[in-house]
Amino acid sequence: MTLRTTPPFRADHVGSFLRPKFLLDAREQRAKGEIGPEQLRAVEDKAITEIVKFQEDVGLQSITDGEFRRTYFHIDFLEQLGGVQCAPPVTVIRPDGSEELAPPVMKVTGKVRHVKDIQRADFEYLKSQVSAGRTPKVTIPSPTMLHFRGGRAGISREAYPELDPAFYDDVATAYGDELRALAAAGCTYVQMDDTNLAYLCDDKMREAARQRGDDPNELPHRYATFINKVVAQKPAGMTLAMHLCRGNFKSTHAAAGNYEPVAEALLAEMNLDAYFMEYDDARSGDFRPLRFLPKNKIVVLGLVTTKFGAMESKDELKRRIDEAAKFAPLDQLCLSPQCGFSSTVHGNNIAVQAQRDKLRLVVEVAQEVWG
Repeated sequence: MTLRTTPPFRADHVGSFLRPKFLLDAREQRAKGEIGPEQLRAVEDKAITEIVKFQEDVGLQSITDGEFRRTYFHIDFLEQLGGVQCAPPVTVIRPDGSEELAPPVMKVTGKVRHVKDIQRADFEYLKSQVSAGRTPKVTIPSPTMLHFRGGRAGISREAYPELDPAFYDDVATAYGDELRALAAAGCTYVQMDDTNLAYLCDDKMREAARQRGDDPNELPHRYATFINKVVAQKPAGMTLAMHLCRGNFKSTHAAAGNYEPVAEALLAEMNLDAYFMEYDDARSGDFRPLRFLPKNKIVVLGLVTTKFGAMESKDELKRRIDEAAKFAPLDQLCLSPQCGFSSTVHGNNIAVQAQRDKLRLVVEVAQEVWG
């Protein structure tokens, strides 16, 4: 067993980090009109320079900008595609007093198209800050998010009388244009964040899909075909990964359930290079679904939680990696936290020091397991 020299790395991570107070303050000033966009971007640049150093200091090979320019991991990207409109999500108070982020209303109002480079300038700044020998990574939302939340009703019938193939082809081409722009800037590592396949493991979410007129047994296979249209446009030399997320707003979750209902479509049918799979607690079920992993792909096991500060033990992490290796070869496995530390600007209920300690734990366990 050896450490990997190409992404994903034996010790990897999902991408978002807790925002520093000076950045949150600047965003608030911008919202009030007290500073302009250029001044906010200068503050973001400073925060990103610091978070790059943080990641390098803890020993990570893949480096993100912490998603420090975003409010939400998905909306900030998707609303910049032509033909897409997003209403901001709202915070709902649950009966037990905890908070939940109600999904944003995302509508496809016209033909979906790539009207401008969305991440290129952000990537170029990130790349300028990353040391030689490390790999800057870009995270973007999965294209399935334009379908799953609203289903057929959320997509204009004028623009798309039939979804297949026109809608799926247009979205894939828009994503292909974005990947090509990133590749031209030197990007070799992109991760698509997908809540929808994880949600289709949850009985409540499966029923909601039925109510929208979709078959939850058929959807994973349709999404595999959809994702493969994007993969077909992936530039040469780029690693394209997917992160399966069950919700990560302020340390809460939105879905639970074993990966079994989606495992075959996800692992065997999608032509992706790698998968970041959440396995931080019992909500995720067992490792049996990994039996569908083909020889040429990698699964990054999200065994370390970003939701709570309590530290996992090295022995427990190694035991769980051994369990997973009964269903997929150890050489096709890596280790990471289960999600980012701040999928939205609000952040999880975890201390900055715990963020550092957990990433360091991932790095040390990976070194001890894989060499």
